Amino acid sequence: MELHNLKPAKGATHREKRIARGEGSGHGGTATKGHKGQKARSGAKIKRGFEGGQTPMHRRLPKAGFKNINKVDYTIFNLDQLKDIAEQAGLSQINVKTLSAAGACKPNAQIKILGRGDAATGMNIKAHASSQSAVEKVKAAGGTLEII
Repeated sequence: MELHNLKPAKGATHREKRIARGEGSGHGGTATKGHKGQKARSGAKIKRGFEGGQTPMHRRLPKAGFKNINKVDYTIFNLDQLKDIAEQAGLSQINVKTLSAAGACKPNAQIKILGRGDAATGMNIKAHASSQSAVEKVKAAGGTLEII
């Protein structure tokens, strides 16, 4: 087998269907468009979602839900997760920059600290939000939790 004698598999290719080129072609007459109707006419374009004049689905269904444009999406960390990250990366300071450098969050993330687990001793944390239990646990372990 060489490049000059390659050919497609049997049945993989076929002749192009030549539409509206006379009765002898087998595709003359209505030119495979059936009889009458909007899609049989020339220049037929039907808009997306058009249902033949019936009220379309996107107008029949009720609008649902609400999107609050002022919602703040926090990347959430529990104290046990921060303890693991700090041990692996050898951190004593925890903030957005150090967490993103460790690959735990994106560089422009808003961080919220929750109180599951125990805080590492002497851990200094800077976050955008935190729960009351997280603040208490960090202070009890001899660290600081600053809200920025």
